[in-house]
Amino acid sequence: MDSPMFTIVSDAFASAVAYRLDRGGESPGRWNIRGVREMEAGRSTAMQSGGRSRVQYGVRLKRLVKSPRLYQAVFGIGLFFILWYLFVDFFGIWRFAKLPKLVESVKEWLSTDPVFGVSLFTAEYYKHIWASLVRVFSAFAIATVLGITIGILMGWRRIFFALTFPILETLRPIPILAWIPLAIILLPGRELPIIGLTFLAAFFVTILNTLLGVRAIDKVYFRAAESLGMSQWQQLWHVIVPGALPYIFVGLQIAMGACWFSLVAAEILSGSAGLGYKVWETYYYVQYPTMVITMATLGFFGYVSSAIVRITGNRLMRWRSEMLAGV
Repeated sequence: MDSPMFTIVSDAFASAVAYRLDRGGESPGRWNIRGVREMEAGRSTAMQSGGRSRVQYGVRLKRLVKSPRLYQAVFGIGLFFILWYLFVDFFGIWRFAKLPKLVESVKEWLSTDPVFGVSLFTAEYYKHIWASLVRVFSAFAIATVLGITIGILMGWRRIFFALTFPILETLRPIPILAWIPLAIILLPGRELPIIGLTFLAAFFVTILNTLLGVRAIDKVYFRAAESLGMSQWQQLWHVIVPGALPYIFVGLQIAMGACWFSLVAAEILSGSAGLGYKVWETYYYVQYPTMVITMATLGFFGYVSSAIVRITGNRLMRWRSEMLAGV
């Protein structure tokens, strides 16, 4: 979300301060709207020209290859698998000997004819993945819309905060597992209770981070917006929303992770398909290699989905990076 107006508000505040200093503290009065539009047009042109001069993706890729972070990440993952192999497969140290073996699990995952019926080459594997993805993204979308809306209203209107915050703080600590009976009673069918439970975990996180983002906006931006003649709705769109975005997207990343771990609990207890259901089923029938495959798949899709949220947030907040860089 490009928001040059948020930058304009920042410029307006700085100019207002300079005006007051030049006038010996005299109030600058109401800003000329025509001048504001000229400022906005100039800022937009500058941002467009800056966008054309950004570093190309190929250069960024080269920087990533040269960066030590990539190799540190690869080393960390490799070290994890090496320790797994040594503790479980090779030495069989203590209780680690009872865990699924790395080599056996990888062979099962890559097999065209798996012993327990689940691998990269079986339709059942993708059936469980699809079921979980639909539930997670459905719950995440609902939690995003409702959580951001309620969080903004709580941070924007004191009376709304006073009415809703006590209820929120009462319901938020209740564990997801405790909601299962109510979810089954209130929501019909098999799918809706699972989506509802997955939604709850993300919902509370999104509200609190959005509320924190709105509360963190400096009051001078609101005063500058008022000096520009902005209405309450214009302040909402041009000041509150862009100002809270960094906190919102941090909350959405946390919310996405919350969706995945609450999904597993919901699928274990009330599901018939999905990765969480498969984890419990494979444990119950002592199919440990398949259990490891399913857990690794959960971790992979959890990481990818959080990365998608993070990348989306970075793209929507390019204007913020440019403003901080003095563009």
